[in-house]
Amino acid sequence: MRILIMGGTRFIGVALTKLLVQQGHDVTLFNRGNKPSPVQGVQEIHGDRKDATQLKEKLGSQSFDAIFDNNGRELSDTQPLVELFKDHIQHFIYVSSAGVYLKSDQMPHREGDPIDPKSRHKGKHDTEDYLDAMGVPWTSVRPVYIYGSGNYNDLEAWFFDRIVRDRALPIPGNGQHMTQLGHVQDLAQAMASILGNQTAIGQVYNLSGERYITFDGLARTCAKAIGKSPEDLKLVHYDPQQFNFGKRKAFPLRMQHFFTDIHKAQRDLNWQPQYDLISGLKESFENDYLANHRQEADIDFSLDDEILSQVG
Repeated sequence: MRILIMGGTRFIGVALTKLLVQQGHDVTLFNRGNKPSPVQGVQEIHGDRKDATQLKEKLGSQSFDAIFDNNGRELSDTQPLVELFKDHIQHFIYVSSAGVYLKSDQMPHREGDPIDPKSRHKGKHDTEDYLDAMGVPWTSVRPVYIYGSGNYNDLEAWFFDRIVRDRALPIPGNGQHMTQLGHVQDLAQAMASILGNQTAIGQVYNLSGERYITFDGLARTCAKAIGKSPEDLKLVHYDPQQFNFGKRKAFPLRMQHFFTDIHKAQRDLNWQPQYDLISGLKESFENDYLANHRQEADIDFSLDDEILSQVG
């Protein structure tokens, strides 16, 4: 298939581009050209997707069988793309977020659960509604927390930074909030499996790992993955309401139970995550954290120190 990927040079896009090329697809990337292509020889079209006129000028003469929209955050990001190709594509695959769900007493989140109208990801759900209303052959995926090589969010790296330096880990609450991580390569596999799957058209899929884990458990699992003793960790719990962090982020995960049911994707897409947390965290630590010498970087722990001075 001839496939357009919006983005393609960061994290999800890198894993997806490599996989689709391996599968024999003809892949084109649309991005600003600020980062190199993850696969040599892949066609790139450079432009600003937020400029609708430029988008149509750059892509108007192109034709594709499928589009992966990896980086559309608001409806205004995706609408011009849909207007251009809605009558000429077999599949439009949109990367949404499990962050759209309304906080609930009943877990895990399922695809039909209520949406949070105040979520910072609301634009993604607006886009899902728009795709459905337009009659586009669409599928949306809702990852939870994504980790693995190339992660530009300090998720697993937040834990690695402290564990490799034998620092205490300030964990909000009692450390027992449950969360869920999915490896980027598993996400790419699931997304690729949507292509040509008629069952997936008009559907939303939660995508993540199979198991749920507590904050404290994630810290201990990170330690195991990098060869440190979990028993030697110093986990310091604190009440974030006792601090005024402002816009500073003291912890990489939302302080609530946040995990989803992935059975629908497993069934419809004939997909199974290949990474458990230990193997996935090892991959990230060895191929990204150590490979980029982050263990030698000068990390700002001032917020940690502020917390630990009052609690630890």
